[in-house]
Amino acid sequence: MVVVGRCRTAKRGDRLRNEWPTILALFNARVLDAAVLLNQTRREMAQGVVVSSLWPMNYHEAPAKAADEWFGLLSSRPRCSKNVEAHERMMLRTKPVLAVALFSMLLWTPALPAAPPEEKHKLAATSLVDVDADFAFQGEYLGRMPGRGFRRSSLGLQVIAMGDGAFTAVLLTGGLPGAGWDRTTRHALAGNRKEGVVTLASTQWSASVHDGHATIHDSGGGVVTVLNKIHRVSTTLGARPAAGATVLFDGTGVEHWQDAKVTEDGLLMAGVMTQMPVQDFYLHLEFRTPYMPYARGQARANSGVYIQRRYEVQILDSFGLKGVHNECGGLYRQQEPDVNMCLPPLSWQTYDIQFTAAQWNAAGEKTANARLTVLHNGEPIHRNRELSNKTGAGKPEGPEPLPIYLQDHGNPVQFRNIWLSVDPVMALPSQRCRLLRWGLLRRR
Repeated sequence: MVVVGRCRTAKRGDRLRNEWPTILALFNARVLDAAVLLNQTRREMAQGVVVSSLWPMNYHEAPAKAADEWFGLLSSRPRCSKNVEAHERMMLRTKPVLAVALFSMLLWTPALPAAPPEEKHKLAATSLVDVDADFAFQGEYLGRMPGRGFRRSSLGLQVIAMGDGAFTAVLLTGGLPGAGWDRTTRHALAGNRKEGVVTLASTQWSASVHDGHATIHDSGGGVVTVLNKIHRVSTTLGARPAAGATVLFDGTGVEHWQDAKVTEDGLLMAGVMTQMPVQDFYLHLEFRTPYMPYARGQARANSGVYIQRRYEVQILDSFGLKGVHNECGGLYRQQEPDVNMCLPPLSWQTYDIQFTAAQWNAAGEKTANARLTVLHNGEPIHRNRELSNKTGAGKPEGPEPLPIYLQDHGNPVQFRNIWLSVDPVMALPSQRCRLLRWGLLRRR
C-alpha cells in the first residue's frame, strides 16, 4: 500500500486499498521476462548445461517470497512504519494467490520463439531441394520508373535472405549491377516475411514482395512502380574451350588436379590444386555458392581462386553487398572490384581471368609486377590491374611458377567447366574483339 503525505495509524475495520491492479500490472510486465528465462533454461538443460546458477536466487526460495521479491511488492515502494502490521496482514492473504498464479502462468505460457537450433545455423543448401521458404523471395527484381520516353529510368532491387523470415535489400537507381545501375545510388531496406509477403522499409522507400513482384512505395505510401523478378545468366556461362586450351575439369576426370573430390552430380569440390604450375594464361571457370541465409561475412560461402597460390580472387556470397576487397571479385585485402557482380546463391557464375606473371631478372629481382584482368559474369571488374605483392595469405612472390588453388574455407562451393589457355588472345574468340576494344588484352 503506497502512503502519500502524512502517515496515520491503521485501525481495526479500516478497508485496505485494492492493490490487485498494481499486482496485475507488475505481473504482466514480469511474466514475459520469466518465460524468456524459462525457455533459455530449457534449451541449456537440453544441451546438458548446469543451469541452477542461471536462475535468480529467489526462484529457489519459498514461492511466497519469490512472488514478493520478483514483483517488487515489498522492497520497491515506500511504506509507513505505523502501517506495516496492517499491510503485512493483507500481503499474507495475497501471497499464496500470487505464488500459484506465477508458477501456473510459467507452466501454461506458450513457449516464446526459441533460438534456431545449431543445425539450422549450419544450413548450406547446394540444391533447391534443401532450401527454406525464404529462398523463393531472394533474388533480383527489375522495372521502370514512371515517366515518358528517354526520361524513364530503370530501378533494380536485390533482396537478400538472412534467415528465419528476416530480409535485407538494396534499391538501385538505374537498374542492376552491370545492367544500368549508376554505381553510386543505393538505398538500404530491411524487413520480414509474414503470411507470404516480404515487407521491406527504409526512411525513404518501402517495398512489398510476393508472387515474383516487388511493389515499390514512396515515403507517403504511394505506389511508385512494380518490379518483376528476373534470373540473370552470365554472358560467358558455358563457354567452350578455345583451340589448344587445356580442359582442367569437365566432369569426366580429375587427372589435372591434386586431391580432387567430385560430388555425385559431377561437380568439383573446393580444396583442390592444379597439377601444372602456371605463368601467363587465360582461365575460364564456373562456380556456384551455396545458400547460407544464417551465415554472415566471411562465413557465407567462402572460397577463392589462388593464382600461383599467391594472388587470390575472392569467392563469397556477397550478393547485394557493396563489394569490397574481401567480397566476391575482390583481390583479397588489396583491391575491391569495380562493381559487385555477384548473383544470388545457387546461381552459376563465371570468372574469366587473364593473368600476366611478374617478371624477374637473373639476380632474382622483380622487374615488373603481375597484372590481371577479371570478368565476373561477363562484366569487367578488374582491368589490367597491377598486383604489387601477394594478396592475404598467399605464398610469397618469386620467379618460380606455382599451381592454381581453389580454396576450401569449409563451405560447399562447387565448380565446373574449367579450362585454361596459355594464349590469352585466342582463349575465348567470342570475347576477343570485345576485350581488345576495351584495351584489356595485348596483341602478340
